[in-house]
This record gives sequence, C-alpha cells and structure tokens, in this order.
Amino acid sequence: MRKDAAAGIDKTTKDMYAENLDANLSNLVERLHRMAYIPQPVRRKYIPKPGSAKQRPLGIPCFEDKLVQAGLVRILESVYEQDFIEYSYGFRPSRSCHDALKALSETVENKPINHIVEADIKGFFDNVNQEWLMKFLAHRIEDKRIQRMVKRFLKAGVSEDGGVMVSDDGTPQGGFISPLLANIYLHYALDLWFEKIYRKSCTGFARLIRYADDFVVCFQYKPDAERFREELGKRLGKFGLEVEPTKTKAMEFGRFAVQNAKRRGERAETFDFLGFTHYCGIKRDGKGFRMKRMTARKKFIAKLQIFKEWLKKARNLKTKELWETAKAKLRGHYNYYGVTDNLRGIAQFGEEVKKLLFKWLNRRGKKNCLNWEKFSEMLKRFPLPKPRIRVSMFGFSVN
Repeated sequence: MRKDAAAGIDKTTKDMYAENLDANLSNLVERLHRMAYIPQPVRRKYIPKPGSAKQRPLGIPCFEDKLVQAGLVRILESVYEQDFIEYSYGFRPSRSCHDALKALSETVENKPINHIVEADIKGFFDNVNQEWLMKFLAHRIEDKRIQRMVKRFLKAGVSEDGGVMVSDDGTPQGGFISPLLANIYLHYALDLWFEKIYRKSCTGFARLIRYADDFVVCFQYKPDAERFREELGKRLGKFGLEVEPTKTKAMEFGRFAVQNAKRRGERAETFDFLGFTHYCGIKRDGKGFRMKRMTARKKFIAKLQIFKEWLKKARNLKTKELWETAKAKLRGHYNYYGVTDNLRGIAQFGEEVKKLLFKWLNRRGKKNCLNWEKFSEMLKRFPLPKPRIRVSMFGFSVN
C-alpha cells in the first residue's frame, strides 16, 4: 500500500492503520470469514481535466477496502489470467502500454493489414452493467462468498456533499479491483465474441489489440473492417455499452494506403492509440512500409497543461526542490513517450518545458531578473534530462 495515498471517508491512513496492525488485521480476517465485512462508500474528489474546463471525478476508497480489494485481485487474477486473450494488455501482470504498442506495430508491418478500425466506448467505466458483470463472474467463480464480496464493492456507492449515491452501473472507482472487473467485462462482451465468432467470419486476416477500454482492430480486407464497425455497436449494446460515433471509424491503413490516397488527391488517414498518433511511413532506407508514431497532439497539449498547473502550485518551493521535481517529471514523460520514431515529439516537449521553467523562475524575483542567457548557463550547470528513445518498437515476436 502506498504511504502517501489519500485517505477515504474514514480518514484512516496507512500509518494510522499500522499503529495497531496485528489487531486490525486479525479483526479484518475475522469479519471476512463470517461475511460481516461491509465496504464503505468511496470519497468523491474532483481534479481539473487537462485541456478542458471539465472536472475529472476520482474515487478514494478507505484503506481497509483497498486491502480487501488487493486480496480479491490476487484471487481473481489467478483464475482469469489463463482465460484472457493474448492481445489484451490493460492492467495485467507483466504487460504494459508499450507491449500493446509493439504488438500493434508488428501486426501492421508483418501481417497483411490494409484497414484499421479505431474504436471508442462512451464512458465505459461508468456504464458497466453490474448485473451482466456478476453473470460473467459466475462463469468462472463458483465461490458464493467471493461473488457476494464483489457485489458489495459494486454497491458500496460514492460519498459526495454529505450524501451517498449508489448506482446499478459502473465499477468501484479508484480501487484496485476496478481495472480487473473491467477486463472481465470486456473479455466476455468484446474479446471472446471477436475471437470465437467475428474473426472466424472474416474473409482475411483480423486481429484485435486492446488495452483496457482502448482498442484498435486490424483487418486485411475492407468489407470485414466496415462490417465490424457496424456490428460492434450492436454487440456492445447488448451489454449496456455505446460506441462513441465521432471517435469510431474504419480507415484504409497499411503499405498501400499512402499511394491510394494520393491517387484520390487525399492524405492517408491516421489513428490514435494509447496517446500516440500512428501514421504510414517508409523505412529509413526508403524501401518498404513502416508504421510510425508520434505524441498525439491532444496528449501533448494536455501534458504541458499538467506541467503548467504543477508549476503554479510549486512556485513557492525552493529552486533546488522545484528543479529536481521538474527533472523527474521530464524523465517520466520521456520514459513513456520516448519510443521509436518519436524523438522529435519528446524533444519538442522538452523545449516547451524549458520555456515554462524560464517563465516561472523569472516571476520569482524582481521583474526580468533572469534573462535567457543566465537561464542557459543554469541549464549547463544543472542540465535537464536529454530526450532520447527509451523503448524500441522492434524485436517483438508476434505469432
């Protein structure tokens, strides 16, 4: 459990729980055994949503609920990990966003892919139908006590403005168990349908690659892609889910997409997946097709906005502390977005961060006390992390 995590409605922190740890755990286990454990509502908190005026809701469970959820996740993972399809990557052990990106890269470049369906599920985590989720769970989990405990978490509700709201839809917000329950839901609602039914009806190669509720589907032939785009909405609709029509489309994408688009007097289409915009390119030697990627514009702007908001809050920190935290944030950005073909994207982000640091450090002293020349000298003495490619999209085997 994280030491610095925010407390739930009971205001109990990890340190407070640890003061009487043995007694607290004994009491918890005893209540679990006699099914007397009742999860508490999660505390609703809103944070600014980067790139818009909207607020993003967060759910903060109580510390003891986090413990129980962590235990449930271990049990459920041991059952479902052998069931989940190979190309499902979200919130699974030893799998990451970069693994999903590599699988997509290898599929598009090494398989006969000519069309992509980019899909988006509208408000997925808030619209999971709990009745369907419990039916899916009962397929593999016969233990009624585990079923009842999961249902209690689903019905625990959200505490906000002194009241508690309970819904028949959605998964527990902010908890360890929410991503796994979401994976179970989409395993039955989407993955198995695609693998066992839809893919077998295709006339050519087809592959679905999913990370949580974010997924793309690769096709060899256009009719298969367009039919999937139509049937996807019907399939998800059976389980209370909706496709976001403005963010879901079938497009030509692959080794012939650029030349075909040129013939029509158009530009080849692109698609976004896991924070990157993917586009058709060529190999470095000028021979042969390569799928390339760069930071999605929307994500680039949002990440800069997050850094700017942090600077506003951190302006009273000592310069050394502010500088070290800025370096850590830059490293985090480079670690995720520093993938093959995206050096320009992360270098541009680094330059924008430098400008923001210069601007805010200049505000701390007298007006214009720090000119760009002095700031450049500061960068030489205390350099920021250099942008470099940290994750290669090559060398990943896809069967």
